[in-house]
Amino acid sequence: MPKAWIQDRKRDYYYKKAKAENYRSRATYKLSQAVLKYRFIRKGYVVVDLGAAPGGWIQAARKIVGKEGFVLGVDLKPIEPFPQEYVRTIVANVTEPETMKQILDFLPRKADVVLSDASSSISGVWEVDHARQIDLAAQALKIALNILRPLGNFFVKVFEGEMLAGFVTKVEKHFVTVKLVKPRASRAKSSEIFLLAMNLKSAEQTKE
Repeated sequence: MPKAWIQDRKRDYYYKKAKAENYRSRATYKLSQAVLKYRFIRKGYVVVDLGAAPGGWIQAARKIVGKEGFVLGVDLKPIEPFPQEYVRTIVANVTEPETMKQILDFLPRKADVVLSDASSSISGVWEVDHARQIDLAAQALKIALNILRPLGNFFVKVFEGEMLAGFVTKVEKHFVTVKLVKPRASRAKSSEIFLLAMNLKSAEQTKE
């Protein structure tokens, strides 16, 4: 890993803040800031976090839902366990069909919110990385449509680029409100952006 990148990361305000406040990732603040503004996670909610390692978004979500709620983290890598009984993690691939059943087996009921901060490894070829990220977001959407309750919410990482508009249109078919969000904690020079979709439509509404 380049030394310049490591030094830049250490100087990063949110990186330092996460270390000081014992969060596993600076990404914790991205979710916290988005929820503070749009209130798509609330106390008592059931939340599924896809691509959850190392657990920064789990930490943000569990603080909001509290012990009345439930948070399930899913990742290809094992996630260091959390002591809270209402937080669980599983090792699974979001692109595999059986993962959906694994998730549902763990949930106390259908999810109120599905989150995805999942990323593929960066190749450095922009068109490839953009396409991979949109594909991952599409996989997360597929899971969300199957495990969310009616009027549930979906929050997913995407990259800006020519495929984004098509993905937004696809999401708009299923949710009442869809917007693109750039939290302050997301680096300004990064092409990373988040899509927030709120209030999952019924099957009848989708057909209209």
